[in-house]
Amino acid sequence: MSSRLTINDIAAAAGVSVATVSKAVNGRYGVAPATAARVMAIVRESGYESSMLASRMRGVRSGVVGVLVAEFEPFSAEVLNGVSDAARALHCDVLAYSGAYGADPAGWEQRSLRRLSGQLIDGAIMVTPSTFVKASDVPIIAVDPHMGSLDTPTVEADSFAGGVAATRHLIELGHRRIGFVAGRPDLRSSLARDAGYRRALSDSGISFDSKLTRTGFFDGVAATKAAHSLLGSPSRPTAVFAANDRTAYAVIEVARALELDVPGDLSVVGFDDLAAVSQDMPALTTIRQPMRELGEVATRQLVALMGGEQLERRHTVLPTRLIVRATTAPPRDPA
Repeated sequence: MSSRLTINDIAAAAGVSVATVSKAVNGRYGVAPATAARVMAIVRESGYESSMLASRMRGVRSGVVGVLVAEFEPFSAEVLNGVSDAARALHCDVLAYSGAYGADPAGWEQRSLRRLSGQLIDGAIMVTPSTFVKASDVPIIAVDPHMGSLDTPTVEADSFAGGVAATRHLIELGHRRIGFVAGRPDLRSSLARDAGYRRALSDSGISFDSKLTRTGFFDGVAATKAAHSLLGSPSRPTAVFAANDRTAYAVIEVARALELDVPGDLSVVGFDDLAAVSQDMPALTTIRQPMRELGEVATRQLVALMGGEQLERRHTVLPTRLIVRATTAPPRDPA
């Protein structure tokens, strides 16, 4: 063979895809040993030597953990802090990368991985991904995963238990008309919080009422619109469980605009326990999820995969906890 072969020629000669050649040369996981040996034999026979592939053949690694986020909002920032803490202890560097989510919300992760993997990063942590990635040249861990395939290892908080705890707290205060403003319907955490809300209602003999639910997509603007629709209705709820703290803030701001007292006229529970929620007035009752720990656990697992290890658990769920503060109280006029 000519030494001027391209990676496409190597793939054709080995009867595999270009991605498989890249994985074999880079020493990535996901290639059968026999296939990797066949590819490397062709590479050696051809004398193929090309920039990054040649450096990878010499065993060069970047030592960099990539963190892919749609935007640097409070949740992803806290996860990133946890990644940084763990990476420092493991002597790895961190590259935080925000994809063009707004331009194409259904595929930014795959585009970002193509740009970064095999050159700048040795593994990737995807935070609240918009899809599931079927294949990659590098190991991947998903934090707060998509509702799709479970092929990718995942780390998430126990959103179902958190949804139950938030709703049960409001029920125990005496509320019966409890609204719910949901998050992104494509995320497993959002569906689990919805399921927890419904389970707590059912366990208490309260019928689910779709008129008391809206979708806020974990976004401030959408949550504000949802809150106006919910609180502006003639039969508004006396309490609201918001799928994240960002949404809870939007509900409280709309309540104030409508001259509703929180918690006198409306109790509100959030989900996350962002640093600011205990300092705002009134301080937010919320479900605490261990955001930094999500990042720490994901990093330790990713570095293990980068080193060729197998994970004992591919799907990790961390506990959540109700934190009662000043935005919840018994209803003024119990039903």
